[in-house]
Amino acid sequence: MIRATLIGLALFTLTACETAKGAGKDIENAGDAIQGAATDVQQQL
Repeated sequence: MIRATLIGLALFTLTACETAKGAGKDIENAGDAIQGAATDVQQQL
């Protein structure tokens, strides 16, 4: 029983890390898009 619990916790931890990594990439992509739009506006001024 303890072994199954430890395996479950390990899998949960790995899943949480991957989710955070994916969210970080999404936020980074959104930041890049905003930066690109701001650059376009500055060039048009």
